[in-house]
Amino acid sequence: MDFLSNIILAAAACGAAVYCFVLSRRLTALSSLEGGMGSAIAVLSAQVDDLTRTLSTAKAGAGQASTDLAKQAARAEAVAKRLELLVASMHDLPTTPEPDLRAPPSRWTGEAAAPARERAAETGQPRARILRRRRDVGDAG
Repeated sequence: MDFLSNIILAAAACGAAVYCFVLSRRLTALSSLEGGMGSAIAVLSAQVDDLTRTLSTAKAGAGQASTDLAKQAARAEAVAKRLELLVASMHDLPTTPEPDLRAPPSRWTGEAAAPARERAAETGQPRARILRRRRDVGDAG
């Protein structure tokens, strides 16, 4: 019986040795950098580094875009205020267009304009007033 227990013990030791050898090979394959878990960890680590760099670049770009957008919004508000002032000032303009005083039509020259010139000379009105009166005289005549 002693002999039988020694044979069973030796067989169990040989089985444990084979089991340890298989586990050793699997662990070596798992931790190798070429095709096991080590390579997967190395690839994931590289991807994390790339993502970190990409994230920092995106944050910088978003910050710059936010700054530019704020500047453009401020400029737009300033332009909107100016436009509001211009629209408000449009209410003060006369509804009829002002006559062009630079070049009088040919019908104002000659004898038709003489009474207007005389009246302007009597009242001491400036040249612009003379032209307006000429136009009034020309429209009436």
